[in-house]
Amino acid sequence: MKLWKNQLRQILLLCLLLLFFTSAQAAEKTKETLLFLPLDNRPVCSSYVVSTMEAAGYKVLIPPDKYLASYNRNGSPDELWKWLVSRAPQAEAAVISTDSLIYGGLVASRTHHEPQAVLEQRLQRLETLRDQFPVRLYAFSTLMRTPRASFGAVEPPYYSKIGPAIFCYSELCDSEDLIGLSLKDALTKKTLATNLPKADLQDWLERRQKNLHINSKLTEMTRSNRFHFLAIGKDDNAPLSHTHMEARKLTQETYDLTQRTFQIVPGVDQLGLLLLTRAGNELNRYQPRVYAFYADGWGPRTLPQYSDMTLGQSVPQQILAVDGRTATSAANADIVLALNTPFDGVMMDSTASSNQFFSSPQNRTYIGQLKQLLDKGYQVSLADVAYSNGADNGFMNELAKQEQLERLTAYNGWNTADNTVGFAICQGILMPQMPKQEAEKLMRIRVIDDWYYQANARRSATAFLESKNQKAAIYLLGPYQKPIHELALGVCHDLSERYKFTQKSNFDILFPWDRLFEINVELKKDKKK
Repeated sequence: MKLWKNQLRQILLLCLLLLFFTSAQAAEKTKETLLFLPLDNRPVCSSYVVSTMEAAGYKVLIPPDKYLASYNRNGSPDELWKWLVSRAPQAEAAVISTDSLIYGGLVASRTHHEPQAVLEQRLQRLETLRDQFPVRLYAFSTLMRTPRASFGAVEPPYYSKIGPAIFCYSELCDSEDLIGLSLKDALTKKTLATNLPKADLQDWLERRQKNLHINSKLTEMTRSNRFHFLAIGKDDNAPLSHTHMEARKLTQETYDLTQRTFQIVPGVDQLGLLLLTRAGNELNRYQPRVYAFYADGWGPRTLPQYSDMTLGQSVPQQILAVDGRTATSAANADIVLALNTPFDGVMMDSTASSNQFFSSPQNRTYIGQLKQLLDKGYQVSLADVAYSNGADNGFMNELAKQEQLERLTAYNGWNTADNTVGFAICQGILMPQMPKQEAEKLMRIRVIDDWYYQANARRSATAFLESKNQKAAIYLLGPYQKPIHELALGVCHDLSERYKFTQKSNFDILFPWDRLFEINVELKKDKKK
């Protein structure tokens, strides 16, 4: 009887130990619950972001797709607000796009006709959120962009015709505010203002004023502790532009706010992941140290397309935005942020004819330096910003041939340099926290999207549409989506079989916004080897 009781005690003790270890593993696997309200439903703003955070162990709650902005509709601010209020009690932190809550999405912020009173009413709802729920609130907004030109339905219709003239006018307005104008430039500005359609120019300027007013109000709310942290992103702009001028005015207004609570950040589409990563870092009291390691040449002095800041100015800002710290060397860093930059500092689109599969001496030197870092065991996240909107073919071809691609912690090379850098910082921080298989899956998606599609298949698809005299279909594929899908998928599959890292990958690509500019990569079960 005594022996039986001892055995029973041992069994109970074993069960308790198993329960303890199982609970500990579950707690380790699932971290905090984060609420996420994205800019819109583009993969880089929503699904890619959610999959990155979830792979790192976080639970992410996101609104139903029908409430978010898509390529053919604006989001619903009222439904998104209801969703936010109903889900807030379930989360430790919330990351929200104020553009979605106030305008209905990023595109809507540039094209809406909402009265100021309606915008302010939607803004006021945010005032009460932190009083109602004990949730860390991270908000991000955008300063309206100033593109040199724009096509498709992402700007007011007149911009496709008079956008370049508006951009020139914008440059002169900023220059006048900053340093004054010469007589020649003053006459040019007056001529542009006279000849531009008055109703169109007025429409553009009034919407900008509404946007600036809302952003100013958001900074006031930050000052009143309504947000744990607020980031305002500078959408596509230039060193002289209305976006640059408005950022300067906001900086002057917010001299009393510290960067612990407020930042103006270069770029926009990466802000959701930046703030989710920051929320996770702060909840876990983790301040990652990031060392920026540039390729030879212009490196940190490079001024990317679509930006008003050099990389040397903007990269530290994005590191700070994730509550990170800039390290002085690889030896005292948690993450090495490797930046492949153009040797001469001139950045072009990845579809440029110069983007060929031939490596330069600079490429080979930099790859050798990266190999040394990897051999020493450093975590290296690569931001491929030699070109805009896609990878550097020569560099990536050589990197893969030397079998260094699969040794990276993370890889990014999409859209603007600021977007790429933001994702590279975040995924570099998060991927070491993931199971190896999940981290590899996310990196394969970026390689297929940023290298195979953006720098190669997109160029082939554009040439195909131009050969059919259908250049406008780049922005709305319509009946051309099926042949473009077959062509682009074929190019991506051919490239995937060339390189060890993606060989036997089974994937499909989708065009969620019915245009060439972005795809959604769907990885399926790999082909049998």
